[in-house]
Amino acid sequence: MPRLFPSLLGLLSLCVLAGCSGPAVLNALTSRAGFETIRDLRYAPGERGTYDLYVPDNADTRTPVVVFFHGGSWDGGSKSLYPFVGQSLATAGFVVAIPNYRLYPQTVFPGFVEDGARAVAAVERLASQGGHGLPAGRHPLFVMGHSAGAQIGALLAFDGRYLQRVGLDARALSGFIGLAGPYDFLPIQEERYKRIFPPAVRADSQPVRFASGRAAPALLITGLADTTVEPKETQSMARAIREKGGQVEVRTYPGLDHVGAVSSLATALPLGNRDVRDSVIRFVKDHSR
Repeated sequence: MPRLFPSLLGLLSLCVLAGCSGPAVLNALTSRAGFETIRDLRYAPGERGTYDLYVPDNADTRTPVVVFFHGGSWDGGSKSLYPFVGQSLATAGFVVAIPNYRLYPQTVFPGFVEDGARAVAAVERLASQGGHGLPAGRHPLFVMGHSAGAQIGALLAFDGRYLQRVGLDARALSGFIGLAGPYDFLPIQEERYKRIFPPAVRADSQPVRFASGRAAPALLITGLADTTVEPKETQSMARAIREKGGQVEVRTYPGLDHVGAVSSLATALPLGNRDVRDSVIRFVKDHSR
């Protein structure tokens, strides 16, 4: 498996003008109107145990909540790169939580998935009890991720053990959204990934193994120009879900590459394919009723 694009550097060719990263430029251009941002809310001990929250100004007791997991090859990435995702979905009318999680070598699989479960539990408690501008209520809850983050989100949605251990039922999720996710990547060839996914638990790292007809509906997005996580992984996951009688929608975009799957969410600049954002918004609304 090629390295999963860790920091989105090179996302925008214009970033070279200031010698700064693509996300920094993109986030600087992103509007902050229409929502409130609350940073570094804690869900677990340690430097990586925090999340950022984006709450639309008109949030009510039924506003959908989306927990978005960043990518980065399980050894890089940060929530600080993704305010443009928070803005994109918050201005569409959704509450967005973007957690950090422990990375290799601080942890190996399944440590980062366990962190994801703790983050989802913390966000669910906040949504139920209210706070930080979010009224208490029965908020539809979605998990979403890009690249390595999509693998984390998929395991939370389809392998119910993770959420069960933190007092939640995966069937309470309203949906899963995966952008360019690695769902079926055995056998592992690269030594670095062999270290991240130890042999004793490696089989359990594959979301395709846990496809189920009882899980929440899924939206899987991939691009035919993605050479980092090839579209066949999305196709394999979708096929497994259908074989189990589950609900899955697949959106495949010609010309869309690995970074484009997430940069398409940006509203500040016309990046990737605008239908990606439209499809995500439509999916959340359709499954929040």
